[in-house]
Amino acid sequence: MALPSFAQHMRVLETSNIVLSQKAGRVRRFALAPQALAGAERWKREIWEQRLDRMQDYVKGLATNKEKP
Repeated sequence: MALPSFAQHMRVLETSNIVLSQKAGRVRRFALAPQALAGAERWKREIWEQRLDRMQDYVKGLATNKEKP
């Protein structure tokens, strides 16, 4: 990825408050802002819990169908 493209992506993330930046001379350092990702983490956790619940129901259904003659 070319530096101008990278810089553009980082500006978008910084504007969205997903990353924080500090400039020291010619060097700019970026750090993730964990609080900005909390909503995404909650969403991901809910999705996986739903998927695991469905998988558990499916496996229980398989076991029940296998027990029936």
